[in-house]
Amino acid sequence: MTKDYRVLIDCRDEKGLVYKISKAFYDFGLNVEKNREFVDAQNGKFFMRSEVSGKFDAAALESELRSVLPEGAHIRLVEPRPKRIVLMATKESHCLGDILIRHEAGELEAEIVGVVSNYDTLRSLVERFEIPYVCVSHEGLQRAEHEERVLEALSRFGSIDYIVLAKYMRILTPEFVEKFEERIINIHHSFLPAFIGANPYKQAYDRGVKIIGATAHFVNNNLDEGPIIAQDVIPVTHAMDWRQMRNAGRDVEKVVLAKALKLALEDKIFVYANKTVIFD
Repeated sequence: MTKDYRVLIDCRDEKGLVYKISKAFYDFGLNVEKNREFVDAQNGKFFMRSEVSGKFDAAALESELRSVLPEGAHIRLVEPRPKRIVLMATKESHCLGDILIRHEAGELEAEIVGVVSNYDTLRSLVERFEIPYVCVSHEGLQRAEHEERVLEALSRFGSIDYIVLAKYMRILTPEFVEKFEERIINIHHSFLPAFIGANPYKQAYDRGVKIIGATAHFVNNNLDEGPIIAQDVIPVTHAMDWRQMRNAGRDVEKVVLAKALKLALEDKIFVYANKTVIFD
C-alpha cells in the first residue's frame, strides 16, 4: 500500500548530501512530492524536509539514510495525521476562539482533545464546539500544587502532541516545561521587554508607539525567550486610543498563533540553538 511520509533531516553539512538523500529515495522507489533544503553556512548545519510517497518500509529507509548521512544526523519520518493538541487559556477568548473556529472549518491538521483553564469563564464558548473543558483553579494553591493538578487533568486526554497557550496567563515552572520540551507553543505581544505588566497597550499608547505586533514561540525556561516560530506587526496611529490598539493587537496575536500552530502541525519547524528553521 502506498504511504505518505514527511522526512525531516538535520545534520552536519558536507558535500553531496542532497544527492545521497535523493538517491536513497530513488533506490526505495519513492516519489518526491515536495522538497526544501537549507544550509546554515555559519554553523555548518544542513536541513532538509521532503514529502515522499510510495510502497516502502519506513524503518529500512531510515536505516539507509543514516548510513549515508554524517554521524549524529537527526532523522524523523513522520506519517501525516491529525496531531492531538490541548489548548490552555485563562479569560481572554480571542486566540482560543480563533483556533476553535479554524479547527471546526477543517483548516488545522489537529484533533483538539480538550481545553484546560484556571477559570470557568470560557466554558460556554468551548462547549459549543463539543470539546471537553476542564477548569483547574489556582485559587489558594501554591504554583507547584496547581501544576500537579493541571498535569493530572492533561493526563486524562491521553497522548498529547502539542500544548497551545492561548493566552494562558500563568508562568510555567521548569519542571512542567521539561515534560513537554519543544511541544508548548505560546503567544505574546511584541512589546516585551519594554512594556511588561497587566496593561502593556496602555503603556505603549502613553509612549506613542507606531507599530504593534505579536510573537509565537516554543516555551522554554527563559520566560518568553524560547525559539521564535512566527511574528507579525501592524502600524498604529496617534488617532487610536489604547483600547483600539489592544483590539488591533489581539487580531495580530490570533493570526500569528494560528500560523505558528499550523507550521507545527505540518512538521515544518526545525529547532536548534534556541531558534528555528521554518519551511513554509
